[in-house]
Amino acid sequence: MKEPGDQDTDGGKLDGSKSDGRQSQSSSKSASRSAMKEDYKLLEDATEETFTEGRESRLGDDDYSMEQLEGSSSSFQDDYVESIAESRYMETPAPDSERAEEEVKKKISENFFYDYAELISMPFVTPDSNIPLDLLTLVHSFGYDCRKRANLKLLDSSTVMYIAGNQLILLNLKTKEQTYLRSSSGRGIGVIGVHPDKTYFTVAEKGVFPKIIIYEYPSLRPYRILQDGTELAYAYVDFNYDGTLLASVGSSPDHTLTIWNWKEEQPILRTKAFSQEVFKVTFNPEDDEQLTTSGSGHIKFWEMALTFTGLKLQGSLGRFGKTATTDIEGYMELPDGKVLSGSEWGNMLVWEGGLIKVELCRAARKSCHQGPINQIVLDEGEVITIGADGCIRIWDFETIDTADTIDETGLLEIEPINELQVGKNVKLFSMIKMSDMGNNIWLAQDANGAIWKLDLSFSNITQDPDCLFSFHSGAIEALAVSPLTYLMATTALDCSVRIYDFAGKTPLAQMRFKQGGTALTWVPRLVSYTGAQIIVGFEDGVVRILELYDPKGLTVFAGRKKISDADINLKQVFKPHTARVTALAYERDGEILATGSRDQTVFFFEVEKDYKPIGYITTPGPVCQLVWSSVSHPESTLLIFCENGYVLETPLPTIKEEEEDHDAVSYEIKDMHIKCFHFSSVKSKILRLIEIEKRKKQKELKEKEKEERRKQLAAEMKEDGEKEFQVEEEEEREEEEPLPEIFIPSTPCRILCGFYSEPGKFWVSLGGYDSGFLYHCEFPPYKKSINGTEKKDEPFDFRFLEDTEDNPIHTITFSINQDLMFCGMQNGAIRVYILSQNNPSLTNMVDYWHFNLHDNNYGCVKGISTSFDDRFLVTTGADSNIFVFTIFSEFELMKAIKAKVPSPRFGIEAEPIPEDIEDPKAYSIENARRKREHDKLMKEVEEIKAGKREKLKALRNEFQQLLEMNKELPKHMQFKRTDFDLDSKIRAEIGRKTAHKIQQVEKELAWEKEKHQLGLMKLQNRFRDSLESDTIVVHAIQSDHKISSYRLVKPSKYSKSKRPSQSERRTSKLERFEKEGAGRKDSQKDTGESINVPEEPIIDKGKKFRPKTLSEIMVENQIEKTRKLILKAERAQLKIQQRRKEWEELYKSKPQDDYEDPKDVQAIKEAQLYMGDFNLKTAPDYKIPEHMRVNAAKKEEELGHLDSMAHSKKMHMNKCILSLRDLKVAVIEEIQCLVQELKSIQSTLHISKHIPIPEIPQIHPEEVPEKRFHYDEEILLNFKQEHMTIQDEKPSELEQRRSTGAGGGFLKLSFGKDGDLTTRDSLSRSSRALALIVDTPKLMEFEKADPIDLELEIMKRDEIKHVYMQEYLTNRIKELIVTFDAELRLLRHQKLKLDIQMKLSDLHHVTLFQEMLLLKNFEKQENILQERVNSLDKEEQDMQWKINETLKEMEEKKNEITKLQDQEKALYAGFQAALGENNKFTNFLMKVLKKRIKRVKKKEVEGDADEEEDSDESSEEESSLESDEDESGSDDEVFDDSICPTNCDVGLFELALQLREKRLDIEESLVEEKKIIDNLKKEYDTLSKKVKIVATNLNAAEEALEAYQREKQQRLNELLVVVPLKLHQIEHIVFGEIPNDLSGTLVFSNHSLGRLQERIRQLHEENSKQQKLNKEFRERRKQLIREKREMAKTISKMEETVRRLMISKFGRVIDLEALQTLSVNTTLEELKIKKLRKELSNAKEMKMWEEKIAQVRWELMMKTKEHTKKLHQMNDLCTEKKKLDSRLNTLQNQQGNAFQGPRKADIVARKKVTELIQVQAERILALKEEIALLRKKGGFILPPIQPPQEKEMKPMGL
Repeated sequence: MKEPGDQDTDGGKLDGSKSDGRQSQSSSKSASRSAMKEDYKLLEDATEETFTEGRESRLGDDDYSMEQLEGSSSSFQDDYVESIAESRYMETPAPDSERAEEEVKKKISENFFYDYAELISMPFVTPDSNIPLDLLTLVHSFGYDCRKRANLKLLDSSTVMYIAGNQLILLNLKTKEQTYLRSSSGRGIGVIGVHPDKTYFTVAEKGVFPKIIIYEYPSLRPYRILQDGTELAYAYVDFNYDGTLLASVGSSPDHTLTIWNWKEEQPILRTKAFSQEVFKVTFNPEDDEQLTTSGSGHIKFWEMALTFTGLKLQGSLGRFGKTATTDIEGYMELPDGKVLSGSEWGNMLVWEGGLIKVELCRAARKSCHQGPINQIVLDEGEVITIGADGCIRIWDFETIDTADTIDETGLLEIEPINELQVGKNVKLFSMIKMSDMGNNIWLAQDANGAIWKLDLSFSNITQDPDCLFSFHSGAIEALAVSPLTYLMATTALDCSVRIYDFAGKTPLAQMRFKQGGTALTWVPRLVSYTGAQIIVGFEDGVVRILELYDPKGLTVFAGRKKISDADINLKQVFKPHTARVTALAYERDGEILATGSRDQTVFFFEVEKDYKPIGYITTPGPVCQLVWSSVSHPESTLLIFCENGYVLETPLPTIKEEEEDHDAVSYEIKDMHIKCFHFSSVKSKILRLIEIEKRKKQKELKEKEKEERRKQLAAEMKEDGEKEFQVEEEEEREEEEPLPEIFIPSTPCRILCGFYSEPGKFWVSLGGYDSGFLYHCEFPPYKKSINGTEKKDEPFDFRFLEDTEDNPIHTITFSINQDLMFCGMQNGAIRVYILSQNNPSLTNMVDYWHFNLHDNNYGCVKGISTSFDDRFLVTTGADSNIFVFTIFSEFELMKAIKAKVPSPRFGIEAEPIPEDIEDPKAYSIENARRKREHDKLMKEVEEIKAGKREKLKALRNEFQQLLEMNKELPKHMQFKRTDFDLDSKIRAEIGRKTAHKIQQVEKELAWEKEKHQLGLMKLQNRFRDSLESDTIVVHAIQSDHKISSYRLVKPSKYSKSKRPSQSERRTSKLERFEKEGAGRKDSQKDTGESINVPEEPIIDKGKKFRPKTLSEIMVENQIEKTRKLILKAERAQLKIQQRRKEWEELYKSKPQDDYEDPKDVQAIKEAQLYMGDFNLKTAPDYKIPEHMRVNAAKKEEELGHLDSMAHSKKMHMNKCILSLRDLKVAVIEEIQCLVQELKSIQSTLHISKHIPIPEIPQIHPEEVPEKRFHYDEEILLNFKQEHMTIQDEKPSELEQRRSTGAGGGFLKLSFGKDGDLTTRDSLSRSSRALALIVDTPKLMEFEKADPIDLELEIMKRDEIKHVYMQEYLTNRIKELIVTFDAELRLLRHQKLKLDIQMKLSDLHHVTLFQEMLLLKNFEKQENILQERVNSLDKEEQDMQWKINETLKEMEEKKNEITKLQDQEKALYAGFQAALGENNKFTNFLMKVLKKRIKRVKKKEVEGDADEEEDSDESSEEESSLESDEDESGSDDEVFDDSICPTNCDVGLFELALQLREKRLDIEESLVEEKKIIDNLKKEYDTLSKKVKIVATNLNAAEEALEAYQREKQQRLNELLVVVPLKLHQIEHIVFGEIPNDLSGTLVFSNHSLGRLQERIRQLHEENSKQQKLNKEFRERRKQLIREKREMAKTISKMEETVRRLMISKFGRVIDLEALQTLSVNTTLEELKIKKLRKELSNAKEMKMWEEKIAQVRWELMMKTKEHTKKLHQMNDLCTEKKKLDSRLNTLQNQQGNAFQGPRKADIVARKKVTELIQVQAERILALKEEIALLRKKGGFILPPIQPPQEKEMKPMGL
């Protein structure tokens, strides 16, 4: 065994608390052990007298002698619990003060290591016993705990590690060498893990607060120790992707999840994972802050969240919803945060957001795996699932990542890309990938006991699964060691028996059976002298005798496979039991074999007579062990231990004579004198006795102390002291606790093992309550009348076993000298007691050596045995582990020991192999005998039944005779059939029952019918539906030529689907939906605009088509004019910019003096690279051009194209062959018609003139394969009959019949029924021809008469015609046959050419497929490298953009600084100009302007609370200003800028102060701008450095990508490509012969060779052309230089002319570009247009008002006219009045004085007229005023004055 050395220099620097805790535990244990030993010594002293007086006296003193042990045991348990509590207390977190001290401590050094020797657990040795610690040394392990979760880890390409009990085994796969690391706790190892860098590995242990130890690899030194992560054991550990964090989860009861900073040995986060068992915890590879745990009925998603209380682990439990709850073993985190998990029924579940998004299954709702999925891995863009069904399936990652539900079931059907069935009896648990670059090799853990090497490349060179190591699966039930050499045999419930060479550390042979093995022993040398036989018992009750031999001793035949070192042969088989065999034992003389079983029987066999059965006895309980007495005993007896507490002793059975045995009905032996011991528990009595002795001793000690104290007090205080002592004595008196009660368990404890001590006496070990002791028992004398089930027996002696209260001994063996007793414990430990010889009572069984080796929880030691020479010890456990130890000896062992395999017996190869009993329901020996008797009895019963049947038959015959006699009678005398019925209901009932039975049979067969229909459908789906065309073989008619079609399946996935490459990814559904949606919207817009156009009203139309006014035209003209001016300016500016750009491009394109054309440089580079060499792809410096780079997607597309081309050509050829077959059918039909016609013709000719009729060709079965699937009821019945006959025949005939094939029989039947397999048309034609032929003789069936001459002439003509027709028809048949054969040969020739092409395409297909698989392996890494190059390139571009932006900003800031400096200069210049010349205050005012003062930034006052603070600040600022003024005044005491000097211009002084403020603003801006520039410079420097780093990384990434491409090309070059060549194509000939080694040759096509030769000629021509061009270009260069000089002179002249013209025209040199780009003022033009529009609106308004004024004027004019008319009327009236007045006056004067006074009417009329005139005058004035107002802008118009006409009209009306 190899263990890591003490390489740690700092190993002693362990934590004090940890060492104290360890010391406290060890001290408590040692204290408890010492106390227990003292109690045991007291018990021995107390029991010496009681047990020596005999059994009766011992039983009488039970009440006194057996009470103290219970107290001592309980105290021992209390001490143990206290030690555990102390260890827990020592390992609890430190208080706050200690934590604070720990935080102050320095971090753990990276070079710190622990000491392995101090850390590991060591064997316990009884103190002062002189037992060496290395009493047993582990040398090899043959087992493997294959059912432990994740128990296979890879450290490097040749080293794996796994857990074996308390050992961690590092196995070298190449040398098979093992290295061992022991656990530190001695309680076992829970789980292991490996760092991502393979530089560290973790060992998470089991025990009370176990540790996680992290070892460095390959030094194997303990690097870090993590504590307090869980209570009892760890269930899983996992590193994050970077390896900086470690996650651990504990097992029951706490299930604690802990995140560790493992390098600092500190936990970061801790929480309870779940309330049930947690299987696994892993980090998300993409995000270290996300974890996932899974286990019993749950999956949980964790996230590290930063809360207000700190960093916390927040878990979200996955909700199954409609899906059934399942245990989740395997899962995988997807890059986008989803989780893919397995299930118990084999489907995959996609989790998103804590819910099941979709459940994935296979087509037709088949599960992805038959059973749970144990692991899911994402590798190279593919999802790999590992199932318990032994299958590995590869799934497309993109399909799974984008999977979503399509219906309510939540299921989505997908199919795997590839799958691998590792084996039939394989249950894969986990897989790890080997780190070989480019290889897809994995190691798999098989839960059925194996480690597999799997190749998952899935190419045509893929290796088959290779089983590297094979082990037992599950508990190893039995162990046996050879009595002659270093061989051992083991068996387990995994149905295998294995042979090992434990000295040579080699497994030799194994043999598998149908049932698991349960018991095993090596046949003693008295029976088999060579030690070559093993006897094995199995769980079905069968016992097999196996023979081991060395096959190298056999005769070697030619062609024999590799010969192994050992082989096993089945020698004999018998079945004595009906339940599992639990024990096998040979009698000491080897004459009798005894077998025990759980069926409560022990069977005896006579070994000498080929294990002839003697008989069996029944036992009170299941047998667990059989032990024959040794030679030292006077008689040979068998000790039988039963599990339920019974122990039996039987003598040798008597062997009966054969005649007596043959007549016996049963093998049961009933007259055997069997002694029985029924164990009764005495442990409570022993414990009570120990407690009594303990109390007695304590009482004596107290009495002594009291006496001493009384004497002391009496001497000191005399009488007072005695009184005080009495008071204390009364206080100390307490009631004694009652003694423990006697307890006997209701259910007897199980007997585990035992052995003989003396004749009639034995030792026994029990489990349960009675564990902790070895009990010495004695059989009572034999009494036949006593019932064994009722009696109770007690042991007479016992031995206390330390630390075995809950850990009893399960198996015991002794060394040869009986000085060492090896015990196998329940917790997997080995204990070795040192004994003295010839001491059967085990009086000195005190000192022992104890060490934990197997698993402490489930690693119970099942078998333990020493080698034949006591050099080795072998142990087997329930944890599948087999350990081999060397036993300490003063003599050194030989360095190389190897077991010798027995040589084969003479004639062993010729011996027939006995028929094995494989059926578990087969009869046992006893049942077979009973069955024989039962059969004999049944035979007699059958004979009686046969006699009854004969009588019934005679009665039936008599009844038939009566029926026949009834028929012979006349009808009127005959009895009816119903008259013979005794009861008509009987016949009806029989008919009804028959119909019911038929229905029942139909119902019973319905399931079978449906089953067979489904089976037929599956077969069709599997084998027929995938075919496009089956193989059709068309035979020639005359020759042996034939042609067969291609058997075509449906096109492959490569030709069907095109895998999107990286550059050709399909658009997502969302993008397509958006595109379609946009298109739909556009179409809807178009249709809406074209259809749903609302009609405009007529008024709007009139307004739309109204002619424009002059003002609108003016505005539009102005706008158009402005637009044209702007466009003109923009065009001029654009033209200038374009000209500038052209100039810039021209200047940029101007080559430098050392400029070289890039094309020329590239051409020179290519010429240097490829000049004089055709660069091959195999060259190490070959660079793959961009257009020639290939990936898996392109290769798949190429493969699909090749498949589709080959498929189309094959399909075309198949169509041709089908048409040829149809042609043959047509030819046969025509030949049939011609033959029928020929026969009809020959029937009229004489036989002498007959020509042989050609045979009608037949259709072969191969030409119509579809007929195989045409069947009817008759064919099915024949097939069934044939199938039944096949089943009844012998297996050899069955194989022979199967070789002929059932299809042949099918064809024969179908052909026999279909005749010549012609079509219906051909049959109808032939039937018509036959009808014509048959009808013609019928017409001629008249009486014959002598023919006349004319008839003779006609007959001769007909004969000539028939002879001709006969020849013609024969030739026609031959012509048809020859033509068809010619067509077939022609098509066959074409197919042969096509076959060649198809073979070449197949070879090319193989090459492409290999390339595709290789490219798939490289694809993932290539994508990673390409993404890195792209990201770095993008990063470099981003940084370059940032640099350019920084430079631009710096340039802008510099321009701003220049502007500010110019402003400052302008400020000083302006002030100087304002001062003028000879101003005496110039210096003063300039000082005022240039004075530096500190400016105060004013702050806004917010709120009343801040006023005081602001005032304080302002006061401080004022004080600071005053101090500044004081300082400035110190320079010039007279200078004071606060007061204007006398005679100084106040305006200039104020101007100086104002300009000073402006100067200070400018200076502050300058300072800020300079600070910004400094920051930008720093940013620029930082970015420049980063750009350099990124550029370096980019170059490195590009080089890595190029190297990877080169490596990929090299791997592609390594692929073998088949190129078929003819001899004339090989030109590599040495001395006229083809060399044997063609590795250095090059396969080159003639076309490429011709192209290269043509290229040589072209290069010569190109060389001469280049030389001519070189001369021409030199001359051209000289000419261009001359032209350049002349152009420079012309340019200078033209510039001078332009300058002169500018001066003459403008008076100065101006910028023509600025003049040309001088554009209109857009704002001014817009204002002008607004003004024009305002004027137009005002003009419109004025026009409106003018129209109103004109209207009012017109109204005024009309009123005026009316008024004038009225005035004229009034004038006429006045004139008339005057005339009348004058006339009146005249009349008055003439007539007298009667009429001298005025009349009343005249007065009234005059008054009215006057009023009217006044009113009209007022109206005139009002109108004039209104007109005046209207002429003014904004005048207010009063309503016109209405004359009071109504009032005045009333009197007039009157």
